[in-house]
Amino acid sequence: MSATLLGAAVTISQLMLVTAMGLYMTHMVRGPRAQDRVVALDACYVSAMLLLITLGMRTGSTLYFEASAIIALLGFASTVALAKFLMRGEVIE
Repeated sequence: MSATLLGAAVTISQLMLVTAMGLYMTHMVRGPRAQDRVVALDACYVSAMLLLITLGMRTGSTLYFEASAIIALLGFASTVALAKFLMRGEVIE
């Protein structure tokens, strides 16, 4: 019973994460300002990281957890770089 419930919860969460990623992508394309696009990109990489974690839960492979950690590190660095570029116009001073 609990394995069936966990499988259903993971499936529902994966569908919801894919839907959220699609909505973030449309917001990135149609965003009125560059700041809105950066926030949508940030939310999209968080959703992708969570989707990889749920895939790791489903398959039992630790490779997905490592990939999600890499996405988190690269996503944070890219968000900081884009924010600095939008504020000052340059990334490296």
